[in-house]
Amino acid sequence: MPDTSGPGRSRPETGGPEAGVSGDRDGMSYAVPDDLRAVRAFVTERAHALGLAEARIDLLTLAVSELTTNTLQHTTGGGHIRVWVSDGRLVCDVVDQGTERPFGRAMPAAEAVRGRGLAIVERVCDAVYTTVVPEGTLVRICLDL
Repeated sequence: MPDTSGPGRSRPETGGPEAGVSGDRDGMSYAVPDDLRAVRAFVTERAHALGLAEARIDLLTLAVSELTTNTLQHTTGGGHIRVWVSDGRLVCDVVDQGTERPFGRAMPAAEAVRGRGLAIVERVCDAVYTTVVPEGTLVRICLDL
């Protein structure tokens, strides 16, 4: 069950690189819908290299796809992702120019056309944190190795 409450919920506590720094081997930037295929490939490659189990890689890729798609649908700019391992967890930060996301929501009704993305992220990750950063918003997702 994902950890989406308590003191770590709103402020990422897992150590790692600072958010929003581009041009490093642990991260990549994205700005247009055509970049999303490369984002998914990057995340999959990094997860393999860092030792995440195959079934968990699919969950990570789904979560990152939802978050990066939200960036492009709900903000005026692109974003940056970073992936690394810390304390037995694969950690992925998604930073964009948006406002803090409303996690902790119930899954929308079956007939709803939109609104499932963040609920899916919470359900497939072991922990989800969000905080405001100078660039906008950082969402940190974690999956146990």
